[in-house]
Amino acid sequence: MDDIIRSFVVNTKRYLRSKQDVEAAFNSVRNQILKDVEVIRDNAENARPNVPEIDYRAIQSGSVDDELIAAIKKAGTAIVRGVFPESQAEEWNAELGEYIDANDYLTKAEEKAGLDKYFSSLKAGRPQIYGLYWSKPQVMARQADSMAQTKRFLNSLWDVSGPMGNEFDPDNDYAYADRTRRRQPGDTTLGLSPHMDSGSYERWLDPAYQRIYGSIFEGDWQNYDPWKATFRTQTREYSSPAVCSMFRTFQGWTCLTTQGPDDGTLSLIPISRGIAYFLLRALQDDIAEDDLCGAVPGRALSADPKLHADIMGGLVSIPTVEPGDTVWWHPDVVHSVADEHAGKDYANVIYIGVSPRCGKNEAYVRKQAAKFLAGESAPDFAAEDYEVDFRGRATIDDLTDLGKAQMGL
Repeated sequence: MDDIIRSFVVNTKRYLRSKQDVEAAFNSVRNQILKDVEVIRDNAENARPNVPEIDYRAIQSGSVDDELIAAIKKAGTAIVRGVFPESQAEEWNAELGEYIDANDYLTKAEEKAGLDKYFSSLKAGRPQIYGLYWSKPQVMARQADSMAQTKRFLNSLWDVSGPMGNEFDPDNDYAYADRTRRRQPGDTTLGLSPHMDSGSYERWLDPAYQRIYGSIFEGDWQNYDPWKATFRTQTREYSSPAVCSMFRTFQGWTCLTTQGPDDGTLSLIPISRGIAYFLLRALQDDIAEDDLCGAVPGRALSADPKLHADIMGGLVSIPTVEPGDTVWWHPDVVHSVADEHAGKDYANVIYIGVSPRCGKNEAYVRKQAAKFLAGESAPDFAAEDYEVDFRGRATIDDLTDLGKAQMGL
């Protein structure tokens, strides 16, 4: 560890520990987490859902009831069914496969293996996450009206008010170009251990994050509101390939093939306030003064099975989802990908998050627009630039008016 960073960690931990009795605070959080995990396990054992589900038609008609909204806010995750017709999602899946084959992506990926260091523990092998951003199916899914309406609903779950005005515009979204996953049956190379994105060290060290989590750090974790947007767009992340520097109200993906608990897909801990457990755990006496439970700058923030054992019991798979369904989770929710795809069919998705209009996201989308026009990799990701000369990639002529607005064009 760099000496400057080590000193910063030590001093910050001393400062945060001085603000409250961190042992008592952690014990209080831990007791609540154990109760939450017990409910999650009981639900799982009795075939009751842990991930709230919404029919897209309820979003269209504005008829999502308050009880369901409360469940989403508590869990920090949701499945929105039927955002796209199943036939449309299946068509996109086939078109993506043709795009990959026609441009000999796999051969080119072998030549550039190792550029993406974000998930450094991944084994080598046939790619399961493809460094593609500008295929027509990805672009069409991002700019679809049904996707925009779904994002608008998800943004409405947040309290956007802040001391300097609204933190972001909940009604309009910038596109965040992300990759696509095509996981083949039997694959054992893609397993991603439980983690959070959007910051590792930053969650303790960054001044904006300290303000976001102020009630947790100041002895009042019970009043922490994970849906309060104030200061969320002010955070600054360590630069690294695949570290998201946009503010996302939700991470998410759109399903292209049927997939469920045995298919090497998403698991998560459906506790929206679970971040309090992680933040306070790193301030306990058994953690070295220069350590934040193994956090490393520019990497995903890991959930350690030993250090975070109390909450790890709440890790559960999403239920089976179908082509055209979408899956969403709060940026502070722990999630993972199973080590093995034990199913019989591909588990394919397009990653699409919710990145509302705000100053931080506008600055990013301007850089992203230039990459789109050139066919280069999106700015947050390793500069693999596969699509510069790919046949059939989307261009500005493929963008609708909404698509152009979302791309800052």
